[in-house]
Amino acid sequence: MIDPGKTILLLRHGKSDWGADFASDHQRPLADRGIKAARRMGRWLTAVGRQPDLVLTSDALRALTTSELAAEAGGWQVQVELRPEFYGAQTETLLEALRALDDEVATVLLTGHQPTWSQTVSRLSGGGNVRFPTAALACLDYRGEWSTLAEGRCELSWLVTPKLLARKG
Repeated sequence: MIDPGKTILLLRHGKSDWGADFASDHQRPLADRGIKAARRMGRWLTAVGRQPDLVLTSDALRALTTSELAAEAGGWQVQVELRPEFYGAQTETLLEALRALDDEVATVLLTGHQPTWSQTVSRLSGGGNVRFPTAALACLDYRGEWSTLAEGRCELSWLVTPKLLARKG
């Protein structure tokens, strides 16, 4: 049987509302622009047939809300798991979470924060400087078992932003 491979989707949280009333950075909500962008990205993933089997998200309010809005807009029937360790994480934290996945999971979406998301895309795809604006979404393809995931072993298939999708209609 041919290995169909694995897909890692990295979604940066949508634009947050710095003017909102929040007690800590962890509780900073999405701005209207971030809400629209999260929904746009969820609909787009479904339109291109890349909806996730599992969502792992930072427990920061803006990341969790981005995940939930994308799933709702995309019509995904998917488990959303809170990962407190993703808030302020380093790339190695994400790699550990990915390596621990069951191989039945073919497509996983991770939602979180900069600069970790751009650094992770760069390290998994073998280098380069990756610009990762709010609500940007990267797709990395990987052939192998999750437990053997290593730096430089993925192919960056695409990176798309909400602005680009808005221009394309």
